[in-house]
Amino acid sequence: MIHSLFLINCSGDIFLEKHWKSAVSQSVCDYFFEAQERAADVENVPPVIPTPHHYLISIYRDKIFFVSVIQTEVPPLFVIEFLHRVADTFQDYFGECSETAIKDNVVIVYELLEEMLDNGFPLATESNILKELIKPPTILRSVVNSITGSSNVGDTLPTGQLSNIPWRRAGVKYTNNEAYFDVIEEIDAIIDKSGSTVFAEIQGVIDACIKLSGMPDLSLSFMNPRLLDDVSFHPCIRFKRWESERVLSFIPPDGNFRLISYRVSSQNLVAIPVYVKHTISFKENSSSGRFDVTIGPKQNMGKTVEGVVMTVHMPKAVLNMNLTATQGNYTFDPVTKVLTWDVGKITVQKLPSLKGMVNLQSGAPKPEENPSLNVQFKIQQLAISGLKVNRLDMYGEKYKPFKGVKYITKAGKFQVRT
Repeated sequence: MIHSLFLINCSGDIFLEKHWKSAVSQSVCDYFFEAQERAADVENVPPVIPTPHHYLISIYRDKIFFVSVIQTEVPPLFVIEFLHRVADTFQDYFGECSETAIKDNVVIVYELLEEMLDNGFPLATESNILKELIKPPTILRSVVNSITGSSNVGDTLPTGQLSNIPWRRAGVKYTNNEAYFDVIEEIDAIIDKSGSTVFAEIQGVIDACIKLSGMPDLSLSFMNPRLLDDVSFHPCIRFKRWESERVLSFIPPDGNFRLISYRVSSQNLVAIPVYVKHTISFKENSSSGRFDVTIGPKQNMGKTVEGVVMTVHMPKAVLNMNLTATQGNYTFDPVTKVLTWDVGKITVQKLPSLKGMVNLQSGAPKPEENPSLNVQFKIQQLAISGLKVNRLDMYGEKYKPFKGVKYITKAGKFQVRT
């Protein structure tokens, strides 16, 4: 299975390595660096790189490449999912999954990796179990450890490990019993020149924060569960009940976890929440061009579109841009040729626009194609797919918990072609 793991930063330095079987030389990463050079962008590095004696399977998270070394053929998605689980665990323990945080807590990182993989095979990946095995770092604990020479490793086996519900520890007690669910949807879309949708897809997740005493049994039902495609579940969910009734029935882990992730790919179900009117033109045999962009809300069900940011990779011939924004601020980097317009919140009464002149290199040929516009936005209290939670029922415990559901829609890769 997984032989070794290398953590590589953006500068190409291997700042941490872990071997589960025999040690693999760092020179194996040269194949990865070659692939990185060939890829123009970090996101374009191939996730699976075959080498003469190994396979390199990698993910990119928070400016760090997690590169695993495999000696036999395994399902790549299995390894990729595990690497994401490692990054999530670091995020959970240290508050961030950064190079600094990993270097500051290097002892805990090695302890976690030792527990998460046993002889190269995944063992304990649940946050609850890991926190019982290895205590998360606190200032007081690190002071005590440095004085007494003790470690963060727990003395006893986690209670969950010995039960048939390994994701939940026994004897959980809270004074306030709460269950919160966040329905977060990202819309990926490509809009053509005329404003028609070329491609649209919604990637959604339901993240839960459960703080309930005892051993509650929850049932979560939706108004319209048939919308969902390609649903992947947390191990706590009873799959048979979902297949027959489209109800999520589960004994939840304690704390934060991802309940399900899903996709909505039917084009007719994906509503595009914003529209962009654009006129970008470059004159033949001239050192100037025109740039005029207006952005407005489309189908947002009465909710406000906020956090709007537009980025445009302008052609190389562009020297500078003299623009006027009716709302927000814009910056243009003459080195990278990237225009960034921070719009903020869109009000229907006064639509934000950005217009002005583009200065080109004199004598340079007219740019062959217009740049595409990448848009970021956020809509609170709306799931763009129309998914709605119907009710949450709890069995097995007598108390009444406080329940809450929050909906957020964000732009994923949202591109408008001009």
